[in-house]
Amino acid sequence: MLKKFTGLFVLFILSIASIAQTNVAHTRISIITCGPGEDLYSLFGHTAIRIVDSSTHSDIVYNWGGFTFDQPNFYLKFLRGQLLYYSSADNYSDFLYEYIYENRSVYEQVLNLDSASKLKIINAINFNMQGENKFYKYNFLLDNCTTRVRDIVFENNKDFIIKDSIVPANTTARDMIHYYLDRGGEPWTKLGIDILLGSRVDWVVSNTEAMFMPEFLMKGLSSSYNDQSPFVIKQNRLLQGEAVQHALGPYLPLIIIGVNCLIIFILSRLKTILARKIISIIDALLLYVTGLLGLLLLFMWFATDHTVCKNNFNLAWAFPLNFFVAFFLIRKPNWLGNYFLIMAVITAVFLGAWFFIPQEINIALLPFVLLLLNRYVALANSFKRMK
Repeated sequence: MLKKFTGLFVLFILSIASIAQTNVAHTRISIITCGPGEDLYSLFGHTAIRIVDSSTHSDIVYNWGGFTFDQPNFYLKFLRGQLLYYSSADNYSDFLYEYIYENRSVYEQVLNLDSASKLKIINAINFNMQGENKFYKYNFLLDNCTTRVRDIVFENNKDFIIKDSIVPANTTARDMIHYYLDRGGEPWTKLGIDILLGSRVDWVVSNTEAMFMPEFLMKGLSSSYNDQSPFVIKQNRLLQGEAVQHALGPYLPLIIIGVNCLIIFILSRLKTILARKIISIIDALLLYVTGLLGLLLLFMWFATDHTVCKNNFNLAWAFPLNFFVAFFLIRKPNWLGNYFLIMAVITAVFLGAWFFIPQEINIALLPFVLLLLNRYVALANSFKRMK
């Protein structure tokens, strides 16, 4: 009886495999690349896999960009980099409707795959759609909706070669983020991201690493060959979205911060009682804000899973202790003079090493850090005269 059952089971498995092999001959696999939208979350675009089976008349799009707001402690998980994303499958028409509504461009690249490779990709997708496998902890650079597609496609096609560089030489991950933010007219977002992200995004990316962004995965696929044949046999533009015009220039934060810092510097040179009172308030605010920001950077470094926030040299000017020192300005203890002298030295060294440290510091911060140096020196001299 056991032998009979085993034989039937083996026959069943073989029949399933036979069906899969038969159906895969009628299957077309392509990569869908969606252009950026107007909202910040959609600024970097999106990537998905489309599978069309002419034998069953199915047309399914698989993607890895889903998340729900009803997760327990949603905002805390988001802040700490522990938010779970998931894979999902949608009918092609339903998937495309969202991009029609948002007026975004959508491109399709049909892949040149043999039956064995198609089956490997389908099996990998099915594995990602089952149970706990569908959930993953999102990482903007290393594990996102685009890298998931990249890994499934390329890991199941070992013979591919990318013949052309898809990014210029010495391009870093931060440069690629800047590319999207500059194009999207997000200079203030760019400044905030540059403050939060540490030196781990300043490595020079390879072709494979550069494909963590949708547009660059599309370029990588177009430049790829599989056994001397183009990896992409056909490229279609499914939707043509309208380019969004942005008036904000990339140097707007530098101009606004620079003008305000210049006004504060001029005000600090005035000897009137009113000017001195205003400057004393500004000094307290500078210490409070830079200290609070420093505490946030420490939190992002040590208390979250955001690996890209580690090793952040912005802590040299966003110094966490400033937050506590701000409350001592009223009492004016003697040790404050030494503190401001030490901070002046740290800030001066940071400015001197600005272009040499292994992290790109946003140029809009330069006038602000210069102002901090000026105020640290002035405060140190002020406490020295009080002795």
